[in-house]
Amino acid sequence: MTSPDAPVSGATAPVDPTTTPAWEALEAHDAEISGSLREWFAEDPQRAERFTHDAADLHVDLSKNLVTAETVDLLLQLAEQTGVLARRDAMYAGAHINTTEDRAVLHTALRRPAGASPALEVDGQDVDHDVHEVLGRIADFATKVRSGEWTGVTGKRIETVVNIGIGGSDLGPVMVYEALKPYAQEGLAARFISNIDPTDAYETTADLDPETTLVIVASKTFTTLETITNARLVRTWLLDGLRAKGLTAEQEQEAVAKHFVAVSTALDKVAEFGIDPENAFGFWSWVGGRYSVDSAIGTVLSTVLGPEVFEELLAGFHAMDEHFATAPAEQNVPLLMGLLNVWNVNFLEAETHAVLPYSQYLHRFPAYLQQLTMESNGKSVRWDGSTVATETGEVFWGEPGTNGQHAFYQLIHQGTRIIPADFIAFATPARPLKDGEQDVHELFLANFFAQTKALAFGKTADEVRAEGTEGALVAAREFSGDRPTTSIMAPALTPSVLGQLIALYEHITFVQGAVWGINSFDQWGVELGKQLAKGLAPAVAGDESAIAAEDASTAALIRYYREHRA
Repeated sequence: MTSPDAPVSGATAPVDPTTTPAWEALEAHDAEISGSLREWFAEDPQRAERFTHDAADLHVDLSKNLVTAETVDLLLQLAEQTGVLARRDAMYAGAHINTTEDRAVLHTALRRPAGASPALEVDGQDVDHDVHEVLGRIADFATKVRSGEWTGVTGKRIETVVNIGIGGSDLGPVMVYEALKPYAQEGLAARFISNIDPTDAYETTADLDPETTLVIVASKTFTTLETITNARLVRTWLLDGLRAKGLTAEQEQEAVAKHFVAVSTALDKVAEFGIDPENAFGFWSWVGGRYSVDSAIGTVLSTVLGPEVFEELLAGFHAMDEHFATAPAEQNVPLLMGLLNVWNVNFLEAETHAVLPYSQYLHRFPAYLQQLTMESNGKSVRWDGSTVATETGEVFWGEPGTNGQHAFYQLIHQGTRIIPADFIAFATPARPLKDGEQDVHELFLANFFAQTKALAFGKTADEVRAEGTEGALVAAREFSGDRPTTSIMAPALTPSVLGQLIALYEHITFVQGAVWGINSFDQWGVELGKQLAKGLAPAVAGDESAIAAEDASTAALIRYYREHRA
């Protein structure tokens, strides 16, 4: 599909998509396209089949999007003319497509099976060997905790694992743990601390027993302000609690070593904190935080859910990686979904994107995707430093169905903005229940099917009148339809299927960034506020000269804080 002169690395200047023949053709097509989803389905009895594709275990119906076969063909031409798949191949091979940090982007290597061929060596590193060496150490550690061989300082087995991290070191593990809770070992649970708000650490530990608590501190550099602050708070909590149970001063170092492990490569700082460097699990510069849940960041998952479950999760990731790498373009689900997002943003002028899982276990999935998509593609410069030529990114948001139906679906159905939505559901529930003779999961999925149908086809004024409604109420009860949705289904929410879902959205995000010519793998936008926060610390603490040096608004807000702090 890729042309001979398509870009193959981040060092090559990005193609301005608006200068391609495909973009010009898409603009003309957008102006000329006619009809509605009602008409398109009526005219083409094979539309659903034509626009439905399988990727590993995922069954993806794109037929309710506002596209025709011509739209999809032109979008595939756009992908070819902007070098999307050449850039994909460069990423898989370890090219430094993260240009601003001069790094490879190899989250796909984290889930390559042992012995994969050909072997992957990047920048002189045997990537496969190193990845599986760490995975083996994590599995050994997890097995010791789960079996009771690893105990706390008083000899009691571990009952709660507290993961301290922020951003990708928190959102991914939290989301996966919540999604796969049915797989957790009985008597072993996970909790998570991320926010530097002290109430997060307090509430998370308030009812825990320090004797049976293990803490994982997840920070690659072991300098992340929020994470290290929270780690110190929890260390104090743990030692205070153990002292109350007779811990002596001589046992404190041993207590920290028995109750804390690290996910970090900064072994000197890990040791300085009191953690045995032997109990530190590292990862590499080519693993971005929001792409790291399948790295050592997943240590909490391997521990609480089990190494076998974690391996199945990785296998699911890899299955989607293989689909993205090998499926023909016209059947390549991540490619097609990424291109549909480009169509929605740049031609239909959609500004947001809803993700609506009909599974309570996926209640943190939209929050996870917020970081993945908006930290990746919320950029206004391209990878060569030039200004973008198009709108980029979308605001991702969502809640589980059916809760969202009773909250914000009104806007999606009848608002003035177009909001593309992805609906996700599973044929078999983890917890099947009946209300009398009613299978509650069937009732649940009836809502799933009904919502995409209603959004696609709406209800005409004549249909409203036929139901007996008259006058001004007709307009209020009319639904325009033509609200684009994608339906994603799978047999069940297994570890493998969850891995496939995560990897699907990783690759969708990649496709959009590649079309727009942006580097989806840095995040300089998060740095300025962090830098300013450090500089503001003296002012917040009451240094009048530091307060006076601030702008009038910031100074006034700090003074308000100082005056009202109890």
